[in-house]
Amino acid sequence: MHRLFAAIRPPEVVRDQLMDLMEESEPLRWQDDEQLHVTLRFIGNVERPLAEDLAAALGSIRFEPFELRVSGVGRFAKRRGGALWAGVAPREALAQLAAKVDRACVGCGLEPEHRAYHPHVTLARWNGPEPDLHRFMERHGAVSSLPWLVDSFILFESHLLRHGAHYEAIASYRAS
Repeated sequence: MHRLFAAIRPPEVVRDQLMDLMEESEPLRWQDDEQLHVTLRFIGNVERPLAEDLAAALGSIRFEPFELRVSGVGRFAKRRGGALWAGVAPREALAQLAAKVDRACVGCGLEPEHRAYHPHVTLARWNGPEPDLHRFMERHGAVSSLPWLVDSFILFESHLLRHGAHYEAIASYRAS
């Protein structure tokens, strides 16, 4: 089985800026540089033939390059844990690309994504109750990066390891 997702990788200068936000905090498990990305679609576990079909279908997606930038921070909290994230803007072209990726996945036989698309870069995760993030949110709530040109996206395979996930780029798709 292959655990796949399609994503955009911010350039190194933006990833460095995001890494600079990260502070030592016991309940938070900070992402490392390799893990910083904007997910277009989480695909999940698929067998090799479907993975190959998906890789081909994603290659047929056409999109114009567009600009993106980091814009603010936020959090997702659930009963058993959550995530701290950096937002991205503008969302229109990004949402259009995510919809094209979703249609390619559906065309290969996967269920459509039913959750609302909320583009972000995960900075940290936690288990259990939500930690006090007030200071972090206050200090970094207005974080913003210079815009960067999105002219490609990547199909990743996620390998779950004891110390966290390792992401391997399987294929890269350029704007047309």
